[in-house]
Amino acid sequence: MNNNVIRKDIRNVAIVAHVDHGKTTLVDGLLRQSGVFRENQHVEERVMDSNSLEKERGITILAKNTSIIYKDVKINIVDTPGHADFGGEVERTLKMVDNILLVVDAFEGPMPQTKFVLKKALELNLKPIVVVNKADRPDARPQDVVDEVLDLFISLNADEDQLEFPVIYCSAVQGWASLTPGEKGENLEPLFDLLIDTVYPPVGNEEPLQLMVTSIEYNEFVGRIAVGKLVNGIIRQGQPVTVHSPEGFTTQKIGKLYTYRGLNKVEITEGKYGDIYAVSGIDPINIGETICDIENPQPLPFVKIDEPTIAMNFIVNNSPFAGLEGKYVTSRHLRDRLMKELETNVSLRVEETDQTDSFEVRGRGELHLSILIETMRREGYEFQVSKPQVIFKNIDGVKHEPIERVTIDVPQEFSGTVIEKLGIRKGILVDMTNISSDHTRLELLVPARGLIGYRSEMLTDTKGNGILSHIFEGYEPFKGEINYRSRGSLVASDPGDASPYGLSQAQARGRMFIPSQTKVYVGMIVGENAKTNDIDVNVCKRKQVTNMRASGSDDAISLTPHTQLSLEQALEFINDDELVEITPKNIRLRKKQLDSKQRLREWKNNKN
Repeated sequence: MNNNVIRKDIRNVAIVAHVDHGKTTLVDGLLRQSGVFRENQHVEERVMDSNSLEKERGITILAKNTSIIYKDVKINIVDTPGHADFGGEVERTLKMVDNILLVVDAFEGPMPQTKFVLKKALELNLKPIVVVNKADRPDARPQDVVDEVLDLFISLNADEDQLEFPVIYCSAVQGWASLTPGEKGENLEPLFDLLIDTVYPPVGNEEPLQLMVTSIEYNEFVGRIAVGKLVNGIIRQGQPVTVHSPEGFTTQKIGKLYTYRGLNKVEITEGKYGDIYAVSGIDPINIGETICDIENPQPLPFVKIDEPTIAMNFIVNNSPFAGLEGKYVTSRHLRDRLMKELETNVSLRVEETDQTDSFEVRGRGELHLSILIETMRREGYEFQVSKPQVIFKNIDGVKHEPIERVTIDVPQEFSGTVIEKLGIRKGILVDMTNISSDHTRLELLVPARGLIGYRSEMLTDTKGNGILSHIFEGYEPFKGEINYRSRGSLVASDPGDASPYGLSQAQARGRMFIPSQTKVYVGMIVGENAKTNDIDVNVCKRKQVTNMRASGSDDAISLTPHTQLSLEQALEFINDDELVEITPKNIRLRKKQLDSKQRLREWKNNKN
């Protein structure tokens, strides 16, 4: 075997950060200034966020590859998700690169998800370059932020080499970088030069062939495309290879071979170790498998991925409105779609239940599962989902539950309310610091089930000023029962169209979720009761027409504006005996048991 050879013409780097710290915008700036786009070319903002949900929410969900050429060196940049819910994406991505660009906000500093991704990178012995972004903010505190990053590295047991990280100050939006804090640069060239000088060039051999598959793409013409870094060897179109999976070895043949140039995949005939390639023609192929040399197969170790912590049931829609709005409505459609998702979504688990029309889906968090639900809804699927439940573990005969480390930035006046509410949800305050004269950062350890339904409550309590983020901490013994919801539901007692008169009568009981003229069915949840119990209300009731007229009582009906629940809010709101009905056009809430008499009978039986 040859000695290791350095490829000086390649650099592989992942760009990682907390949500909304500007990493996708920074990639935009690097692409623009490297000449990837023509001068007159119209380019959308955050061009790497190609998924429609990513553009709407301003978050990165899927890891993506791009490359830029600078001074004859090809720099492969992988944009990774910032949410811990998409940790499976992050872990796989880090296996492809040699360094990371750690982007932190010049005011907010390192946040929980920054810690999550950095911990993964340090475990893989990757050396970071710290980019203090948004240095143009008027409230920027770059030097304090660098000190906080250093403290974070020390807390994660970084070695001496990792602690000697280079720092650069940027404004991704304005397109400049500077090595001196407080000094505005002219362009991003200092960052390009730092990347070339600091990122380790990949090292490898011309044999044996080893390519770790880190993501899967689909193309309707060539089928599944495996993407990964060629660790060793030379790869060619039409080459026979061995694919190593947990089940064993299979012999296959490479179809087309692609490399990344800018945002596009370009077909090539041969690729050399150290670069990132996309390969078609191999099926079956899954994430984590190794494409090996046919004569000397040496598989690479598979990356360990964090286990799911949240589970919910996906159920075929059986409400009175079933099949009216969706294109895919049967259990076969639902099963096929979930199985297809498993091929690319490595943190997801799908299990069959004892009911043929219900599947248990496990994910990394509420956001992870709600993104899947929203994606399926937009594709034309119609189904129902149950309340998210945390996944308990039995360790040495003791029931354990997942614990999340929660960080909340709030104005000082609301910190007491936040601590009190999370205390009720079995949260324990571990740290409290002032990040400015009027803002406090709270750090708590809270059971994962205690966070279900809390985000919207926190926003109400803090008048919209609270910022909440959390990462998985570990499993601890069961903390006891938590009372999630202090209020009941307003449940429709009659089918039909909601009338202004019926809604005006019902709104005296609590807040409404539906506007006038909404079609409702018996057992559908139309609002939240102000008290703890559920109440049946007739929102379709119409005022009796008589020839009697009373002075003042016939004035126009005044309706309080209804609360339109988003998908996440609906998932947070429902109780164990309730479901969310998902269709391409509507999100409805309903009781599992639609009949009120049967519901009462079941409630009495459970009480006894």
